[in-house]
Amino acid sequence: MESVEEKIKDIWSRIEKAGEKIGKNKQDIKLVAVTKTVEVERIKEAIKCGIKIIGENRVQEAELKFGQITEKVEKHLVGHLQTNKVKKAVELFDFIQSVDSQRIAQEISRRASQMGKAMDVLVEINTSGEKTKFGIDPHEVLPFLKSISNLEGIKIKGVMTIGLFSDNPEDTRPCFKKLKSIFEKIKSENIPHVEMMYLSMGMTSDFEVAIQEGSNLVRVGTGIFGPRS
Repeated sequence: MESVEEKIKDIWSRIEKAGEKIGKNKQDIKLVAVTKTVEVERIKEAIKCGIKIIGENRVQEAELKFGQITEKVEKHLVGHLQTNKVKKAVELFDFIQSVDSQRIAQEISRRASQMGKAMDVLVEINTSGEKTKFGIDPHEVLPFLKSISNLEGIKIKGVMTIGLFSDNPEDTRPCFKKLKSIFEKIKSENIPHVEMMYLSMGMTSDFEVAIQEGSNLVRVGTGIFGPRS
């Protein structure tokens, strides 16, 4: 069985190959190791093997683990955020990748301002059209961004999506193409206080396709830590 170190090396090698196809260096792509249900010791092992960003899906789980992780590592919330968990999320995380409503954006703004903090965020967009997925409707993205761009305590750094659930990575390509197109459209609008730095798309099953379509922030959990129990 491959060690965490070997799996991380393999993921980076695959990131590099996917990037080469579109003339992108692996240095241009950030890897978030998604640590949902992963115990602290294995997270520490991954950090020792060069992981610079960890991602948690749930605020409660992050709260239990982060106190034990003293290593220097960036912490991203990659799962859905409920309004009643925003205060704790703003305390715990460096980055929130899943802003999907005005209410959430306003609450992050309020809590971050109270703490004297500027929170880096991504806006989550539902590119698959699946009702089970969170995210802003693609047609509503520009009005949404304009409505939250002036909120204090928030720095909009890009967009995020979760591709279609499928065994075939190619099935997710249209979702990624759609997000890239939205990303470029937002850039061209030059909305004040909105910076399109990150295009966060691609997970264990489809990150290579995502990189080919322009992703520069991939979220890999199973590919590093193995299947979740």
